[in-house]
Amino acid sequence: MKFLDLLRMSSSNLWKRKVRTILTVLGVVIGVASIVVMVSLGLGLSRSLMAQYESYGSLTQIEVNEPWGDSSSEEVKRLDQDLIDEILAMEHVESVYPVLDTQAMAKYGSYEGYLQIQAIPKEAFEDMNIKVGQGQLPGNDNQLKFFYGCEVLQNFRNSKGSGGSYWETGVLPDIDLMNDPIFVIFDMDAYYNAGSTDENGQVRKPPKKYLIETCGVEEKPGEDQWSQYGWYTFCDIDQLMVELKKIFKNKPIPGQPTTKTGKPYKEIFYNRLLVNVDSMDYVVEIQNHLKDSGYNAYSQAEWVESEQKTMGYIQAVLGGIGAVSLFVAAIGITNTMMMSIYERTKEIGVMKVLGCDLRNIRSLFLMEAGFIGFIGGVIGLILSFILSAVVNHVASTMSENMTDMSGISYIPIWLVFLSLIFAILVGMVAGFFPARRAMKLSPLAAIRNE
Repeated sequence: MKFLDLLRMSSSNLWKRKVRTILTVLGVVIGVASIVVMVSLGLGLSRSLMAQYESYGSLTQIEVNEPWGDSSSEEVKRLDQDLIDEILAMEHVESVYPVLDTQAMAKYGSYEGYLQIQAIPKEAFEDMNIKVGQGQLPGNDNQLKFFYGCEVLQNFRNSKGSGGSYWETGVLPDIDLMNDPIFVIFDMDAYYNAGSTDENGQVRKPPKKYLIETCGVEEKPGEDQWSQYGWYTFCDIDQLMVELKKIFKNKPIPGQPTTKTGKPYKEIFYNRLLVNVDSMDYVVEIQNHLKDSGYNAYSQAEWVESEQKTMGYIQAVLGGIGAVSLFVAAIGITNTMMMSIYERTKEIGVMKVLGCDLRNIRSLFLMEAGFIGFIGGVIGLILSFILSAVVNHVASTMSENMTDMSGISYIPIWLVFLSLIFAILVGMVAGFFPARRAMKLSPLAAIRNE
């Protein structure tokens, strides 16, 4: 018997018993839809979690800091160029960017504002995906220039009169960071101690102000969005190091370690190193190596790895709940096929008497069971996409201004094919024992049966 003959006979037999077939298929539809929707919820939550972690920083980046301890100790492991070269020699490390953190006070007229300065190599700005609203990113000029985050202006306050700060008035100061002349004071200690007397009774003078040009300003994000770079002021690390050495000549640079006698080191050490790895699979391995070497190392990947295990358990539980429905559907398929065999006993006997191969008889019933699984799987997937769209719409509506939940249910293409194949296999497995029973029927007994 040819395959097309088996296909035609199995579809015809199912069509003759439409009501029973529809009810059996309905069980598969519910089972497949339950599994797909449940698993899609787990996948959607996992994807949302990954997107949230990515918004906090790159998942393939490691932040390296100095070990805890006395910063004046000679034995403290410093973050310098030698360490950068050592990390770059590690396998799977793509790049290492040093970061120099410092503070300063910006002044414009009667306004003053606290600046958190992050200095990095100009190559690093390309990986940060900072959206430029005005001007350009730092590092394209031969002099020190600042790039202001979109929220920096909120740190300015009117130091004279009753203007107050943005947090007191709710009104941003009338300052154009891009075009107005912004003076910067780097010696914060001298700034706060100006006017007081030293140990010799001398009045401390205010520190020198430096006119620092602006190279750019970050673009303001949309409503209900935020920027992780908004509160920082960025500049090129080489240019800042040159400027700090000039300003604090033979004096300790704020934020830099000193010797036990309080004297500054000849070189400037970095506050942090940003290590970029070529794949998230190796981030934790490299991170642990740096920790074993005595440094403090942190990455998003270690949290993601833990969360992925948790989400895997959640997906397994959700999938298991849906699988119960499909198991019930499999029982329904078995029952349908057994009833079909009892009703077609004589037909089976005639087929055997005419010399039909036993394997063809088995294939016929397995194909009918597989058909039920296939039809139920297709309809179940269609229902799954409809339910998924409804869930996403409801979640998006309910979340409003909170975290975006529009993708809480996510059905990837592999889940579609896997669910369909699984439904067919469940149908064929459920029909296997009825098919074996059909093979073992005695031809003469089957023909005598009425």
